[in-house]
Amino acid sequence: MSLMSLTHIEAFYGSSQALFDVSLSVDEGEVLALMGRNGMGKTSTVKVMCRMLGHAAGEVSFAGRDIGGMPSHRAARLGIGLVPEGRRCFANLTVYENLIAAARKGAWDFNAVCRLFPRLEERHAQSAASLSGGEQQMLAIGRALMTNPRLLILDEATEGLAPVIRQEIWEAVAKLKSETGMAIIAIDKSLKELGQVADRAVILEKGRTVWHGPFAALGAAETDRYLGV
Repeated sequence: MSLMSLTHIEAFYGSSQALFDVSLSVDEGEVLALMGRNGMGKTSTVKVMCRMLGHAAGEVSFAGRDIGGMPSHRAARLGIGLVPEGRRCFANLTVYENLIAAARKGAWDFNAVCRLFPRLEERHAQSAASLSGGEQQMLAIGRALMTNPRLLILDEATEGLAPVIRQEIWEAVAKLKSETGMAIIAIDKSLKELGQVADRAVILEKGRTVWHGPFAALGAAETDRYLGV
């Protein structure tokens, strides 16, 4: 049984339809790449999963439970952790305060996060505003991990970062995959880096699921058609 499942989802912003027919699933311990050009519905799909955007049709389930009518804070408590696009750290709080702001009991505590990202321990007393962009991204990931999620959603977690920081974050994702049973949904533009961690891929185009399958089966024809500029 899938951990997270979306089936034939339609969703709107007011009178404007954003999602027309989105279906996807991710299993325990699996990394799913959610792909598509800009504006094709990836972030809207994430919002539906996290219950930050309602859906007009279709079904949303998590851990075998229908969460379609559930508010976002309750969905988070079930084990859905989001690293949002743009990081959205609490600028005036310290690194430590950011990490404990939404912490829940479990294996992922301050020390565990600092083992994954040692820079956060070094800067634990600094304000989030004083961190570099890459350090803020590590903080955003660490904050999501502190909720001890069963599903971690990474929305453009390496966008705009220096190559060395990108590599550090992808190494952390690979470590999460190999050492935990956490499911991960990753949105990113880098096929090479996604290919190092992703088991399967789903591609969206104009608010619809147009391709899904093993990441290794994603060929040049599909990438040119659905992901090329």
